Amino acid sequence: MSEQENSKVRNVIVIGGGPSGYTAGIYLGRAELKPLVLAGYQAGGQLMLTTEVENFPGFQEGIQGPDLMESMRRQAERFGAEIINTDVVEVDFKHRPFTVKTYDEEYKTNSVVITTGASAKWLGLESEQKLIGSGVSSCATCDGAFYKGMEVAIVGGGDTAMEEALFLTKYASKVYVIHRRNEFRASKIMQDRVLEHSKIEVIWDSVVKDVLSLKEGFIEKVNAVVLENVNTHSTRNLSVAGLFIAIGHTPNTKIFQDQIEMDKVGYIKHFDHTMTNVPGVFAAGDVVDIRYRQAITAAGEGCKAAIDAGRYLEDEKLIGE
Repeated sequence: MSEQENSKVRNVIVIGGGPSGYTAGIYLGRAELKPLVLAGYQAGGQLMLTTEVENFPGFQEGIQGPDLMESMRRQAERFGAEIINTDVVEVDFKHRPFTVKTYDEEYKTNSVVITTGASAKWLGLESEQKLIGSGVSSCATCDGAFYKGMEVAIVGGGDTAMEEALFLTKYASKVYVIHRRNEFRASKIMQDRVLEHSKIEVIWDSVVKDVLSLKEGFIEKVNAVVLENVNTHSTRNLSVAGLFIAIGHTPNTKIFQDQIEMDKVGYIKHFDHTMTNVPGVFAAGDVVDIRYRQAITAAGEGCKAAIDAGRYLEDEKLIGE
C-alpha cells in the first residue's frame, strides 16, 4: 500500500472479518463506499472452527464453515471491499477523523463498523482444542442436530447451559449436564426445567479432565470424556458422542475500552439503531449479541450496521472519493 493511499481519510473501516464483518463489507462495497475490512489474522471468526453448517439459508445440503466464510469474503471483494488479514491494536474515537492502528499501519476514517465478535470460553484442555469441530462444540443450536439418538454432555451451570441442554434433548437420547459445584447459578425456572427433564442427568461436583476420541477412517471423533469428582478426586469415563462447552463468551472488545460504552462484561451498547454512543461508530454481530450468537443473526446485524454507516456518511456529507 502506497503512503498516499494510507494517508487518505477513508469513508469506512470495518474491524473484524466474520459473517458480520464480511456482510458489512458486501453492503458497503455495493454502496460504492470502498470499505476497508481489517479482518484479523484469524479472519472468518468462529465459523472457521465449525465443520458443517446446515442452518444458514441458501445452502440446502449444508456448507462447511470455512467455505461459507471464504464465499462471503469473495463476495465482499467482488463489490470493491479491500480486505486485509491483520489485527487492530489501537483505536482513537475521541478525535475526528477516527484513527485505527494495526501492528504496522495507521488509518484515518470517517466511520467505523466494529464486528470483532466474541470468543467462546473453553476448558483449556489440549484434547478439547484438538477436537473442536469433531465432537467438541460451543454451540448446541449450531451442532445439536448432528447428534440424533446419541448421548452427549454439556459443561456449565448458568442459564445458557440450561437452555442448550434443553435444546439438545430435541435430538440426543441422553444429555449429561456436568457442573463443578453442587448447585446451578442459573435462574430457578431454568434449573427446574433441566432437573425435571427425563432425558437430562446432572453430574454434580465434577469437571472434565480429558476428552477421548476414536478414529473412524481419517476422521477422529469424540467417544468419551474423563470426569473427576472435585471432592473425592476419583475419575471415571463417561461415554458420549459429543461435548458442548457452555461456560460463557468473552466479547473481543479490549481495544475499545475507554473509547465507547460497554456493559460490565464488555459487550458494546447500541444507542441509535446499530450506532454506539460515538456518532459514526457502529457495532454488529456477536460483539453486541448476548442472546443469539448465530451466523445468520451476525450477518443481519452487519447488513444493518452497513446501511446505518452509509446513511450517517451521507447525512454528514462525509463521503469522499
